[in-house]
Amino acid sequence: MASPPSSSTSGDTAAPPPRSTWVILSSIPSVVQGSGAETADLSLALAAPPRVSRLTVSQRVFPDAPTPHNFPFLLAADSSGLLLLSAILAVPRTRVDIDRPGNHPGESIMHQALVGVIASPGDGGRYMVAELVPSFGSDEADLRCFSSDLGEWVNKRVHYPLPPRILSPLCTLAHHGRLWEAHGVLDKFRYVGVSAGSLRFVDTYRRGGAPNKVTVWTLRNPDATEWTLEHEATFVDIWADDTYKATGLPKKVPVLALIHPYNPAVVYFFLEDHLFGVDVRAHKVVKCDRYHLVAPPRSYPIANRFISAWELPRAVSSGIRKTEIVALDD
Repeated sequence: MASPPSSSTSGDTAAPPPRSTWVILSSIPSVVQGSGAETADLSLALAAPPRVSRLTVSQRVFPDAPTPHNFPFLLAADSSGLLLLSAILAVPRTRVDIDRPGNHPGESIMHQALVGVIASPGDGGRYMVAELVPSFGSDEADLRCFSSDLGEWVNKRVHYPLPPRILSPLCTLAHHGRLWEAHGVLDKFRYVGVSAGSLRFVDTYRRGGAPNKVTVWTLRNPDATEWTLEHEATFVDIWADDTYKATGLPKKVPVLALIHPYNPAVVYFFLEDHLFGVDVRAHKVVKCDRYHLVAPPRSYPIANRFISAWELPRAVSSGIRKTEIVALDD
């Protein structure tokens, strides 16, 4: 990714009108019992934000009984309608076949957060799934690619100039025809996503004795090397507003959830059993409701990896159930 945020500031960029509706999608699908012909492999229960929409898959997609350690997980939800689903199985049914010169070894997915999906710019249902596997101590990495055109995995050796990082990556996301890798300090305090057509970095990580606050940064274009500060607010200012008082929530620093995909001034947070949106520029709560997730394992605290902001494809938003699943066995 680009270098850490700079300290420069600039005026706000007006967000374009929404191209379509969007939802907050739970990352852990429900698994419906039964696998008869009448059972759909995929179904969606859509709800307006800040309520959480749910994905349900059949036992044909995830044959094991879900447990705290084995469960399906949504890695990416693309506005083209592609859903990238990882099947964390007790016993892997298949392994990724990597086409290397001279042989085809079977290898498993190394790290879910380094896997992403990108749709063909020309649409037509074509896509590519890619996993980046850095070689630490080297300036090269393996890029494992699965193309819908080829129907198999191919390994590419690529230049990887970034230094080794101790902190785990949080996600891989598609933007501007590329896959981007997001790092951060846990997924309770930082978030990288696309809003109003630009990459945005949201930070709530407290440094030293500084006040708890939320900042929204923008990468002006895909080739930029510095982030620009767009919005910031202290939580003290947010708590003092009548809109926050009306929620009845305590004056407690929340867990960062996501950024609004069309309005970069609006950031969503988890607090207790609520999910609420804050207009950072105005210091006001704009949405608040209880959330209901397919429960993440109790050993995992709530974090932004358990939801995704999904810009609905027209086929879904118009009521046509036509969403393609790309399933990975991990």
